Amino acid sequence: FIFTTAKKDYAEKVLDVLDPKRKLIRHCLSQRDCLCAHGCYWKDLTRLGRDLAKTVALDHSIQGFPEQAANWILVPRWCGDSRDEELLRLTPLLGRLSRAVRSRGAGTGE
Repeated sequence: FIFTTAKKDYAEKVLDVLDPKRKLIRHCLSQRDCLCAHGCYWKDLTRLGRDLAKTVALDHSIQGFPEQAANWILVPRWCGDSRDEELLRLTPLLGRLSRAVRSRGAGTGE
């Protein structure tokens, strides 16, 4: 999933750069999928329709609800630097999280 507070047309342009053949990213949620309160757009992870115990969000700011703070991993803002390797540095952590979720789900029949 891509979940952004940006407008849909902008999000689609970014998605065209990140995954032009749509092989990795299958869903894109944008500003219209966010909740707006006091002029600010908030990402409500429940809109993904996934178990939040198995959901992680990566972002440069936590634009979600305080009760979902444990689901967010803060990453530096990407500024177009082709040498930026932040997501590559997170690969081991994301792998460990994935294995932990799979092993936890195995005993519950999921």
